[in-house]
Amino acid sequence: MATERALRKQRKREERARRRASRRPSILVQEFWNLPNMLTLGRILIIPLFVWLTYDADPLHSLLAGLVFAVAAITDVVDGYLARRWNLITVVGKFMDPLADKLIAMAALVMMVRLGRIAAWVVIVLLAREFIVSGLRTIAASEGMVIAAGQEGKWKTSLQLVGIISLCVHYVHPLDLGFRTVPVDYNQVGKVLVYLSGAFSVWSAVVYFRAFLGMLARRGGADPDAKSV
Repeated sequence: MATERALRKQRKREERARRRASRRPSILVQEFWNLPNMLTLGRILIIPLFVWLTYDADPLHSLLAGLVFAVAAITDVVDGYLARRWNLITVVGKFMDPLADKLIAMAALVMMVRLGRIAAWVVIVLLAREFIVSGLRTIAASEGMVIAAGQEGKWKTSLQLVGIISLCVHYVHPLDLGFRTVPVDYNQVGKVLVYLSGAFSVWSAVVYFRAFLGMLARRGGADPDAKSV
């Protein structure tokens, strides 16, 4: 009897193993495992390392934090290029890519406020803009409308990324220009760039909002340029 029970258990285990082997992975799992999505996931996974580096505000750790953020910014460009080049644009990638960008930028800005390297109100403006634009895009998408990104939004992103890298480096470091070496206060450079990105953030949010209202007006059959009396 014991032998028969053991054989039945063995056959059941083998049957379960065959069913698992024959089971096809879900669509989401199939979409997840590609190089662009792995690079995007990598940007999310390095956030704890970045935060740990910014806790120790000495020159070495600050420089390493700036390097980690720069690598994250570069991979953002690379994974988008590869996804388009290899036709690997997936639903998972569309969700993870903007999420990774916002998470690491938010972590960096919050840590810069903690270290006193940037004013809190600037970070509030930048984060508020992201929430507003994301909300408008979500509502527009639910209504079948697409709000295209403007040039001002691209300028905002570029200035913000370079500004955050400069704030991470923070300290004065010599910059070799070839014909002479000049000291650069990276914290001041970062502040100027982040302030400029804040101005572009407000501008792009206004442009998004006007585009959204224009789409609603056209759908309702009204003239978006008509003035109320």
